[in-house]
Amino acid sequence: MQVPPRIHLDLFTENQVDEVERLKALGASEVHWDKRPPAADYVILADPEGNRFCVVDTS
Repeated sequence: MQVPPRIHLDLFTENQVDEVERLKALGASEVHWDKRPPAADYVILADPEGNRFCVVDTS
């Protein structure tokens, strides 16, 4: 059984593409979720320990 996370962080940025790449270079990985809407303004990432967070486009 997978326990949902206790917290979920949303990071807001005006340059989502660069921020996602920066975070991946620091060890994050992209999480693909089949229920994510096609026009979603967020990208789901996980840190090296598996904690998920979103990078939200504010542009």
